Amino acid sequence: MYKLSISPVFLLALISAVPGSLAQTTTAASAEPTATSNAKLHTVAKAAGKLYFGSATDNPELTNVQYISILNDSATFGQITPANSLKWDATEPARGDFNFSGGDQIVNLARANGQLLRGHNCVWHSQLPDWVSDGNFDAATLTSILQTHCSTVVGRYQGEMYSWDVVNEPFNDDGTMRSFVFTDTLGSSYIDIALQAAKAADPNTKLYINDFNIEGPGVKSTAMQNLVKDLKSRGIPIDGVGIQAHLIVGELPADIQQNIEAFTALGVEVAITELDIRMDLPATPDKLAQQKTDYQTVVSACNNVSECIGVTIWDFSDLVSWIPGTFPGQGAACPWDENFVKKPAYDGIVIGFQ
Repeated sequence: MYKLSISPVFLLALISAVPGSLAQTTTAASAEPTATSNAKLHTVAKAAGKLYFGSATDNPELTNVQYISILNDSATFGQITPANSLKWDATEPARGDFNFSGGDQIVNLARANGQLLRGHNCVWHSQLPDWVSDGNFDAATLTSILQTHCSTVVGRYQGEMYSWDVVNEPFNDDGTMRSFVFTDTLGSSYIDIALQAAKAADPNTKLYINDFNIEGPGVKSTAMQNLVKDLKSRGIPIDGVGIQAHLIVGELPADIQQNIEAFTALGVEVAITELDIRMDLPATPDKLAQQKTDYQTVVSACNNVSECIGVTIWDFSDLVSWIPGTFPGQGAACPWDENFVKKPAYDGIVIGFQ
């Protein structure tokens, strides 16, 4: 029997040519709105008087050709934050055994591109090696460990970093100090110790305290303001507050600009340090439109306060976003989708700087 052989490519073309065909319907249904602006984000931010627009990045991503071509564009990203390679578990996995291979890779990349760097971070309750958390050190020894770590990590990149998130996430959401090995042994003085060690290691870098859920007014924002006031009253070095801004589409806090102004009124600068705005999946045109508005709102709030010096997104593509792994069923939080296509959120950022 003779069998008619038809090329799959020809067959698909034939089906697609039929009005209302499945191929046409599927394509139309899956199409999502994309950005329309060709403006470069760092260029737009600089034109608005800001110091930078930037992105976090992580070392495994640097092997992706499409990803790196976007990251290397200094007109799009004028600033880079190493997302994980400068945290304690990466830099000092065993006491006194420092490893800067991951940090050096990102620092060298940014230097080659002429991009500013933010260091992240010196001390944090998470990603802390067991040798620190479970070492049962007395106060004097733990103080020495903290001083050695902060001074070594910050000193490694003396003159390279615009700023450092010296202390990361010190507060619970109710405004109380987070309990972990350093507060349990040293109380809140661990913050003084870390800031003073960082200042001694690099006198010219800006020293930040960085936290989430301080985007709008509330008990946690008030706690951060009180901490800044206390540090400044005692002469402890503090230059900035990092507002992380891990937010949810359609659920932004009110008065973001007012809250930024409350921080800058204390004599410190502010940066949006880890911006992403997640949604329940799947993404829809309506959700993407709201996300565009929300990105615009956050960026505009920073843009309207002169001492809010820049905005950093917590990586730029949904392909590498941390959100789905942490919040199951949520994602699509970045301005580029998983295929490196710019989403309407990109336009929201551009408008926010205008």
